[in-house]
Amino acid sequence: MLTFTQINRNIRSIRRYRNVLGILIKYGFGHIVEQLNIDYYLELGRKIITLGTAPKEIERFSQPVRLRLALEELGPTFIKLGQILSTRPDIIPREYIEELSKLQDKVPSISLAEIEGQIRRELGYPINELFSEFHSEPLAAASIAQVHRAKLHDGTPVVVKVRRPGIAEIIETDLDILMGLAYLIEHHIPTGDLYEPVNLVKEFRRTISREMDFGREGHTIDRFATNFADDETVYFPKVFWDISGETVLTLEYIQGIKISEFELLEAAGHDRKAIARDGANAILKQVLVHGFFHGDPHPGNIFVLDDGRLAFVDFGMVGRLERDLKFQLVDLLVAILDRDIDGIISNLLYSGDLTEEVNTKQLKRDLAEFIDDYYELPLEEINSGKLLTEFIEILTSYRIKFPSDLMLLAKALITIEGLGRQLDPEFNMIGHLRPFMEKLVKERITPAGLSKDLLRTVQSYAVLMKNLPLDIKELINRINRNKFKIDLEHRGLDRLIGDLDRASNRLSFSMLIAALIVGSSLIMQTEKGPMLFGFPVLGFFGYSIAGFLGLWLAIAILRSGRL
Repeated sequence: MLTFTQINRNIRSIRRYRNVLGILIKYGFGHIVEQLNIDYYLELGRKIITLGTAPKEIERFSQPVRLRLALEELGPTFIKLGQILSTRPDIIPREYIEELSKLQDKVPSISLAEIEGQIRRELGYPINELFSEFHSEPLAAASIAQVHRAKLHDGTPVVVKVRRPGIAEIIETDLDILMGLAYLIEHHIPTGDLYEPVNLVKEFRRTISREMDFGREGHTIDRFATNFADDETVYFPKVFWDISGETVLTLEYIQGIKISEFELLEAAGHDRKAIARDGANAILKQVLVHGFFHGDPHPGNIFVLDDGRLAFVDFGMVGRLERDLKFQLVDLLVAILDRDIDGIISNLLYSGDLTEEVNTKQLKRDLAEFIDDYYELPLEEINSGKLLTEFIEILTSYRIKFPSDLMLLAKALITIEGLGRQLDPEFNMIGHLRPFMEKLVKERITPAGLSKDLLRTVQSYAVLMKNLPLDIKELINRINRNKFKIDLEHRGLDRLIGDLDRASNRLSFSMLIAALIVGSSLIMQTEKGPMLFGFPVLGFFGYSIAGFLGLWLAIAILRSGRL
């Protein structure tokens, strides 16, 4: 893997570093920047930042608010990072989750000429050859893309999503910086490695890279349309592949009413209860049947068509649940709904989410108190969103980590349930969830399901047995050639080594100053050589150098803030 210093040699990254760190300091995070020891790693020979305190008008805000403001000022990459972190209650506290959920990704629109240039570079033709009509005013302008209405030459209304020119280079530079900062956090912040910041940034890089590729988004929409081809309650926009590519995506224009515009829905004669039911079933089918779900089903991304079907838009964020994770989730939900504490613990142990460091007895007690709060309530009165949030908070307090897709799913279910209750006060998510869970449990114990599990197990052992002799032979050969090595990673020693270097340098400096003072004092006693104001010049000169070096050392110690 590329080291931190290797990544950040180019001047563009250095300038951006200064900008990023300056903004963090501006919003009161200078103490964290100082802990990262970033000047030492950049090896610049001079400080790239000047530590200070946040302005008084910013100090009055809480830390979560200041973090949100800092991310918004840092730009698109950091805004996207904040939005993803807002789906991870297993990593950051609730007050930060609530604040980061408010992150705004709205920026001034770019000119039509720039949009035309990007479309021509991607598709090879000017706008007037591709569209009979193209609106100059955008429907939406975000930091990564801009969306415009248009018409094809046959009169079909469409929307065209165009990536901002130059945004890929900006995001790539920011990702390098984030990786460098994650490396420093992991090695210099005492509890930094608990959150695995390097792995978090790697995961974020994959997510934002997929979002930047509009071709992937187009294939995602087609996959959803295929999955719901036989479902008459849900609709997905058509992708026009002949006028789409990596930086341009042309989709059918969805003409409908936002699912949150309740008065308009009633005026159009739509049944709000049916909409709530269809929306919940659509999300649960995505999750528990196809294992591929819309990651951001907020009201602005769901429209009700004239015929009552629900149309989903904006597929930049999607989640995936593999078969094993899907069954693990169902087992966990069944245990929670059955108030089975031992079942919950068993599922966590089996999944590997529970480590030896966790106090199992204390966890059981906390889960028992959690279950007691819901024990007397009928299932139809349980708020599944609240239940899921409280359950995650308990496990998070024990440093139990979850797959990111599971966290994305939790947020999606909470969003859908909140929307469902607004549409229909009697809406009950668990009532919709039960049939899907029962079907999955039955599917696993059918002959076909058992055969599939058995076949996978046999295949895994067959591969293991096939490779085992070769692995043992390779191990023995390495030992015989004296090439058998064990790599040990020293975590947290880099800062100690740096501190020892600085301490030894200061000690050497102090000894040099002391030697100059002692030597000069001896020369003063001899009263020999050239004289100045009645004192030997050499002694006077030695005192002057010692005084200058002593002052320099004192200033350096005071600036470091470590007396």
